[in-house]
Amino acid sequence: MPSVRLASSVPKSATAVDVPMSTEAVSKLPADRKAAAQRQGFEGKTGQTLVLAGGDDKQIEVLVGIGPSKDLTTAKLRKAAASFARAVTKHGSVATNLMAHAGELDRAEALAAVAEGLRLSTYRFNQLRSDSSLKKNEVKLKTITIIASGRELRAELNRANAVIDAVELARDLVNEPGGSMTPQAFVAAAKKVTADTDVKLTVWNEARIKRERLGGVLAVNQGSEHPPQFLQLRYKPAKGRPKASVALVGKGVTFDSGGLSLKNSVGMMTMKIDMAGAAAVLATMATLPAIKAQVEVTGYIPLTDNMTGPDAQRPGDVFTARNGKTVEVLNTDAEGRLILADALSLAAESDADAIIEISTLTGSATAALGQSYAALLATDDDLAGRLEAASARTAEKLWRLPLPDEYRSQLDSSVADLRNIGTTPYGGALIAGLFLKEFVGDKPFAHVDLGLSAVSEASKGINVKGATGNGVRLLIDTLAAW
Repeated sequence: MPSVRLASSVPKSATAVDVPMSTEAVSKLPADRKAAAQRQGFEGKTGQTLVLAGGDDKQIEVLVGIGPSKDLTTAKLRKAAASFARAVTKHGSVATNLMAHAGELDRAEALAAVAEGLRLSTYRFNQLRSDSSLKKNEVKLKTITIIASGRELRAELNRANAVIDAVELARDLVNEPGGSMTPQAFVAAAKKVTADTDVKLTVWNEARIKRERLGGVLAVNQGSEHPPQFLQLRYKPAKGRPKASVALVGKGVTFDSGGLSLKNSVGMMTMKIDMAGAAAVLATMATLPAIKAQVEVTGYIPLTDNMTGPDAQRPGDVFTARNGKTVEVLNTDAEGRLILADALSLAAESDADAIIEISTLTGSATAALGQSYAALLATDDDLAGRLEAASARTAEKLWRLPLPDEYRSQLDSSVADLRNIGTTPYGGALIAGLFLKEFVGDKPFAHVDLGLSAVSEASKGINVKGATGNGVRLLIDTLAAW
């Protein structure tokens, strides 16, 4: 992936440079360039690009639209940077002048947005490609120079690069096939990224999981050949008293077949992404030392796949969760909430001031909001507000949904304390949130349902086809701003 650096002027090594254009500036272009823009339909809209020959035979210029100047936001800067990077992927060294147009925007936030656009749009998961396929998909960009001055920005760029690294880590984990990204492989990745950091990693094997009474994890794992794992990651600020203690919980179903409530072939195609919540929590935890977060954070990650082995849990089976509640499993494809029940119970037992859980939990969230939004359900307005503020800064879109008490009766079971699905096919995302609420006690709790925002079907904006790493920047920003 390309590296991003700062400089006060365009380096001689750059073979391409952008010319940011507002919509009003297009009309002021020299006649020949204005004519070229008109022929190509370039109007300066955010993210539009037009490649032009530069004055130097070795350097090209790329017009990059930033929209109306008065409407410029960090989100639009991020989108413009992504478009520029996509236009110059075959160049080894390029430079961007986008920071010169940041205007009244916060310079640190603008710099982070530009860096995110440049790097995340050029991400590639090439680990499984043959040489011939790799050449077609290869990004030749090695260095991207952001033209900006100010010594204070160097620290901000280092921080932005650490956050981008975290997103790329999550994308790598989620893009890995479910057959190779087993619970054990995820543990190995966690050990690697937390080694030599201030994050303490604890791994529970199957025997310890049984001793700790994690009944939901064990129930989902019954049909698997791969033993379950459970991770706890702890971070404390190196200096100063923590501003708060926060628990992060991430769903780690490394592949979801649906169990005996088997998915169809189409529904199963993307189910390697069902550990995107776990990937987001791991990536966030690994990044907290680099950004010097001033909160104490504990991450809880239950890991298993959901398969159809000889002893797979059956519809109608009942298990006992960590907090002692019994659950009747009427659909084994509603398995994520079962392993989260145990993780949330542990978080509720801790001294955390708040619990944030993130998961690819329901298709209902995507049915309601589409693939660009994640759903937010929360028991606490202050905690929800923190996540919504982070969403506004990162442009990782959230939409808050309710936790309606009148739907709680749908979780009543005739043989156990709870059933794992509602009694109707409607409001599935809300029912799932109400189920999770049963395991957090009185702690302020927020549930982020990524749905299919964890994967992109096309390259657009900062996303490329495949895993998006959605939720990582949201979590990091929330914790950093606490």
